[in-house]
Amino acid sequence: MRITAAAATIATVFGLWSPGAARADTFVPLPDGHIERAGVVIHSSGEHAVLSPSLAANGAGRMAWVSGDVTVDIDTPPGVVGPNNGALNEPGTNNSSTHGSSGLTVGYLVGCQVALGSFGPSLGATPSSTPSITAGVSFPISPGEVKWVQINNKDMTKSGRYFLNYQDVPMEVQGCVGYAQARSFAVVEVIGPDYHKVTLYGQPFSIG
Repeated sequence: MRITAAAATIATVFGLWSPGAARADTFVPLPDGHIERAGVVIHSSGEHAVLSPSLAANGAGRMAWVSGDVTVDIDTPPGVVGPNNGALNEPGTNNSSTHGSSGLTVGYLVGCQVALGSFGPSLGATPSSTPSITAGVSFPISPGEVKWVQINNKDMTKSGRYFLNYQDVPMEVQGCVGYAQARSFAVVEVIGPDYHKVTLYGQPFSIG
């Protein structure tokens, strides 16, 4: 897995991707996303997932290899940079740092038997934390539960354009008896006198 800075494009169809003759995995291209708020523009492109059986081969797990590009334009002057506490990974935080510098956080919501609708988890879901990942993660998830899985973040210490790319990051879901869904999130948190947070959600997709 590598994390670089770039951008790309996509659509909403299902196809097949085969890394070799041994198996064929499901390739899921996902649509671009865009949101604009005061002083912040977030654009996602090139997002896709490759779905395959869990490496554990236990019947209750599944694997998704996710990729995407996020571009942020910020012309709101950031506030004074304070101590960076990192992602709190607590319900309601969108996995972003509470304070530090203004910043971008990218990751996925993963739900077991929960419909991840237009604005995050459905009512009644139980959000819980998952450690940040840079080289992949395997985690258990129970029916009705939603995990916030952080992939990477980037500090924004001045106005300008920022890029964050992730490529073939593996997420292995274990213990979900029933259907599982995932959807991306990109959160920009602007600190300072005019504090605000902007979140762009991707399209939900089934991971089996």
